[in-house]
Amino acid sequence: MNVALPSRRMSNDEFLAWSEAQVSGKYELLDGIVIMQQNQRWAHVVAKTTIFDALRAAIKQSGVSYFAVPDGQGVRIREGRTFEPDALVAPLPTPAPDALSIDDPIIVVEVLSPSTAQFDVTTKLRDYFLVPSIQHYLVVDPDGRTITHHKRTGGPALETRIVDGGTLQLDPPGIAIDVGAVFAETGMA
Repeated sequence: MNVALPSRRMSNDEFLAWSEAQVSGKYELLDGIVIMQQNQRWAHVVAKTTIFDALRAAIKQSGVSYFAVPDGQGVRIREGRTFEPDALVAPLPTPAPDALSIDDPIIVVEVLSPSTAQFDVTTKLRDYFLVPSIQHYLVVDPDGRTITHHKRTGGPALETRIVDGGTLQLDPPGIAIDVGAVFAETGMA
């Protein structure tokens, strides 16, 4: 199915309403321009499902008052720029049933793919931390079997580390995920 992308610049609200009306596809808004995301490789789909499951299980195990969602909800960066991460974690309560975006994510996750890797590790890295609530940005590399964890430190610098096993502690909100298990479940360990 071909989708005609809007030719005019859109606000975040216009974009979210437009994207909701689409039958299929994944879209983001970049400086007011609608961008259609490429089809996803199987490894990408499995990795984003597995990291979402790990986040949800960690929330349940720790008992913190947060929720996890897979892709489908927008994160407003600033006017004219809305991204749809592959997964996110935000504090309860959950948004209204008709919500199209999450206003206060604390963790956002992107899974690398060949078509978006450069954008995910440059523009999205910078832009996600423009959102005051975001404390962690996880970049999952299904081919390299690593998670790059970018963490807000309270100052202008970020703390970054690359993990390929062990436990990844995410404070706040006070959850931990087993990185090795994430990749074992994808069949890529």
